[in-house]
Amino acid sequence: MDYEAVLQTAISIAHEAGAVVREAFPRTALDHVSFKGTVDPATETDTAAEELIVSRLRAAFPHHRILAEEGGGDDWRASGPPIWLIDPLDGTNNFAHGFPHVGISLALLVEGRPVVGVAYDPLRDETFAATAGGGAALNDRPIRVSTVEWLGRAFLATGFPYDRRTAPDNNIARLDHFVRRSLGARRAGAAVLDLAYVACGRFDGFWEIRLKPWDVAAGILLVREAGGRATDFAGGLDCLSGEQIVASNGHIHAEMLPSFATFTRLKPLFRSSCDVFETGAIHPFDLRSVYQATPFSLAQTANLWQNG
Repeated sequence: MDYEAVLQTAISIAHEAGAVVREAFPRTALDHVSFKGTVDPATETDTAAEELIVSRLRAAFPHHRILAEEGGGDDWRASGPPIWLIDPLDGTNNFAHGFPHVGISLALLVEGRPVVGVAYDPLRDETFAATAGGGAALNDRPIRVSTVEWLGRAFLATGFPYDRRTAPDNNIARLDHFVRRSLGARRAGAAVLDLAYVACGRFDGFWEIRLKPWDVAAGILLVREAGGRATDFAGGLDCLSGEQIVASNGHIHAEMLPSFATFTRLKPLFRSSCDVFETGAIHPFDLRSVYQATPFSLAQTANLWQNG
């Protein structure tokens, strides 16, 4: 397969979908928004962009499989022909509120491995693209990860899962931990752009939990082809599910990973404490006494928990 030729087709399709997104932006009234979950919105623009992308991909690559965020599709883990993973509008919440930070993500997997990836920001007209073994580029110019060598000087990004109001692990404790140990952290609301920004050096590192394959596939390829690392929280290379992902410039990766291992050991304590809180047996402020001995200042999480 000619990955470069496939990439150019994917870029063209992403740009066409981007025109749909630009035409609909800004949309600040929430009457055009539906919800797949409590805080998981979708708009008619998500659907329109996805239908266009799927149609164009089927015409260009009739033998390829497709898995898209809104419409579903084939099992990306199953063996078979190459499969496209599509997020037609990453950052729907941003889009629905007129916040200009959204991305379109297309990635092609061959034998379970991303070989072509496109992350397109239609509002800034920035095209991040990569092929396996071919490097990564931003608007046709090669990109590389940053050279920051320690966490204390690192600029990070993260996000929060859609079940964050009810899940015992909502990533807030990790955020508190890394904010205290880095130059700063941002939550911009579009994971594919977070990963693309790691690839081009705007961010030095990124982590998140409970994402989906279409959120991360293109970004993983971008980061790796730009010289960075993308792993799960244990350092394993299989992070395509999005359940756990940490991406970095490579230099700070080893410094980030032990923090995730420490937090994993604390999860049973966190789960049992939240069960007690949910039953009303104790006041949320009392959780501070449970958490104050941990290295993540989970006492703050107790305060945040009561507010969702």
